[in-house]
Amino acid sequence: MAGPLPGLMQRHQLLVPSIVDYAARWHPEQTIVCKTPEGPTSISTYADLRRRAQLCAMALRGLGVGAGDIVATLAWNTTRHMETWYGIMGLGAVTHTVNPRLSDKDIRFIVNDAKDCMLLSDITFAETLARVVPDCPSLRGVVFLTDREHMPAVSMPCDVFCYEELLGAQVPVLRSEGFCWTQVREDSACGLCYTSGTTGNPKGVLYTHRSNFLHAMLLVQPDNWPLGSGATALAIVPMFHANSWGMVFAAPMVGARLVLPGPWLDGESIYGLIEDFRVTLSAGVPTVWLNLLAFMEQRRLSFSTLKMVAIGGSAASAAMIDAFEVTHGVTVSHLWGMTELSPLGTVGAPKAPVLRLRTEDVRANKVKQGRPHILCDMRVVDDKGVELPHDGKAIGHLQVRGPIVVAEYFRKGTPATDGDGWFATGDVASIDALGHMLIADRSKDVVKSGGEWISTIEIENLAMGHPLVAEAAVIAIPSAKWDERPLLVVVLKPHVERDHDHEAIKEQLYQHLGGKIARFAVPDDIVFVPEIPHNATGKVSKLTLREMYKSYTPTRPRL
Repeated sequence: MAGPLPGLMQRHQLLVPSIVDYAARWHPEQTIVCKTPEGPTSISTYADLRRRAQLCAMALRGLGVGAGDIVATLAWNTTRHMETWYGIMGLGAVTHTVNPRLSDKDIRFIVNDAKDCMLLSDITFAETLARVVPDCPSLRGVVFLTDREHMPAVSMPCDVFCYEELLGAQVPVLRSEGFCWTQVREDSACGLCYTSGTTGNPKGVLYTHRSNFLHAMLLVQPDNWPLGSGATALAIVPMFHANSWGMVFAAPMVGARLVLPGPWLDGESIYGLIEDFRVTLSAGVPTVWLNLLAFMEQRRLSFSTLKMVAIGGSAASAAMIDAFEVTHGVTVSHLWGMTELSPLGTVGAPKAPVLRLRTEDVRANKVKQGRPHILCDMRVVDDKGVELPHDGKAIGHLQVRGPIVVAEYFRKGTPATDGDGWFATGDVASIDALGHMLIADRSKDVVKSGGEWISTIEIENLAMGHPLVAEAAVIAIPSAKWDERPLLVVVLKPHVERDHDHEAIKEQLYQHLGGKIARFAVPDDIVFVPEIPHNATGKVSKLTLREMYKSYTPTRPRL
């Protein structure tokens, strides 16, 4: 036995900068539209993106940044932010996207944990940096992503630079000498993103060139997003939230037009961008879509070009799916993923047998979070680690593995997986015979009542189907008799009068839930609030809600 026969194909590395090289060479005039933090809308091309990414890399190299260094960004979805991504990664350095919605404490922690050497920031966050940077000794400098006219007047204990001035100084050098990306192996680190830290300090996920490249290729498969050279994609998911779900890699990979919203994420602004620039595809968390749909409902508006929205981050309700598909004729791709998965773990397109069902049954299936793709194997196991059947009924702990799944957390030094490479997601789920996965809950959010597990997501989705409900969340509250009981927290739609009879609405909601869930799953009480707290990634903060209602006593318990 001589062993495997070596192949004779070229051994090109899968490197992120090659994506922008491709876009600049074969789609040089395709445009990137950006609503800037300074206010104006800018329009540039993929050729511009590559040239300015090279200038960024040259400028950072002049400031001492090299292969293996970690450079933080604190910025919205903008063209300048995108330039820094490709520029930093093109140096062989690591782009560390910092979530500006985190607390000062968490930002300090992750900058210090990562040992960032430089920080590139939008002007929006100047005051945050003035508070945070003095406690981050690894930072040698801060670069504001703006021009001299808009430079903020802040004092820092390190050097402060103007991005446009740094790039301008490199223009003659690029013209005379050119620039080549630093050549690294595809398994080298290129991106760093920290989890939101809902159960302790945030944990770092260190992506490779290969994992990001493969994930981008996944996004342009037919069962995923309709993303091609004729598409216009609106990248709503922040670049600091799991790589904008890969859209800023996938769009240039196929030459799609890209629209970047900057900090303007309210319903009116998003609708304006979709209509003004004839957007065909977008992706976002449910909170974004709730705001957009509410704005459109108030103004009686419709879409003229939008074909698909991808929804993930937390579960999409049947009411939201119907609002897009029935009211507006927009296909919904309901997805699931995690920072640890690069981030998408499923594709949203139903299998052919589902598509042959009645239209309403196809929509009902979309409440499920999609099915596994080629880069992310999936299973559910019981408490002893025994794999459960794919029958759509057996609920267990969701585990995943694959080439885009985390192996260990940054600077932890211990595997994040078991001996067979399975990563425990912290979700409780079921998988049906066709492979469609349904998240029942997060392990820490499920209500354990009298030995029964109650899915908070199921109750939330049903509540969201009531015409008066804008948003809903279910949490566990202590019960002397049952250990825990569900509490339903509701935000009513804006048109509902403030002095409306809440008791009457409460009874309507109980009638709405009746017969659709088990009697033991009916919430012990319903409380109405002006707003529901969200965490730094836009998800409902059930940790905050549990703290708010830890001593709550239901007015009339249902069991």
